[in-house]
Amino acid sequence: MAKTFSALEKNILKSKGLTDAQLKKLAKAGIKGREDFKTVGDATTLRQLVAGLSADAAASVVAWALGGGSAGGGSVVVDSPDAVYCVHCRTRQPKDYKSGDLCGSCGKQAEPILTCYWCSAGGPGKFCRQCGAEFVPTAELELALLLKREGLPKDAIPGKLKAMSPAEKDVLWGRIRKSRG
Repeated sequence: MAKTFSALEKNILKSKGLTDAQLKKLAKAGIKGREDFKTVGDATTLRQLVAGLSADAAASVVAWALGGGSAGGGSVVVDSPDAVYCVHCRTRQPKDYKSGDLCGSCGKQAEPILTCYWCSAGGPGKFCRQCGAEFVPTAELELALLLKREGLPKDAIPGKLKAMSPAEKDVLWGRIRKSRG
C-alpha cells in the first residue's frame, strides 16, 4: 500500500474535481492511497469524510479508485470473431449456427436475410457482403431503390432514409405508386 498519493494520482484526483485543500482533507481522514478507497466504499461516505466535495466529484473519484485499472472501470469481454447473437433476444448462437437458422432461445430468425438495394444480393448482417452497402429495413427497400435511381450515392441512402420523417417517406411512396400505375 502506498504511503501517500503519487504526483500522478494527485493530478488524477484534481482532474476528477478535488482541490488541494480537499486532497489535504483526504490525508487527514486517513486516505493516503488508492487502496484506501476500498475501505471508504462509496461516494456518500467519501463526501462525509471530505467536506465540500460535490456528489459528481465524489462519484468520479470512487469510480476511478475502485475501477481496477481498466478503461472505464468495467470488465473486458473478448469474444470469438465468428460469434453470432440473435438480433431479437441477444442470445449467443451455437457454433453450428448457419445464416437463416432460427434462434434456439426465442424462435425468431436470429440473423435476418436482407436484400441489398444497391446490387440486389442477399445476406445477413448490417452490410452487404458483395458491395459493402449498409442494409436498409425490408419495408424501406423500394424507397432505397427509388433514391438509387435518382442518383444518390450508395453511402448516402441509408442515412437519408433514417433522417426522413414519415411524411417525407409517404411522399416517396406516392411517387412509387404513380410509377407502377
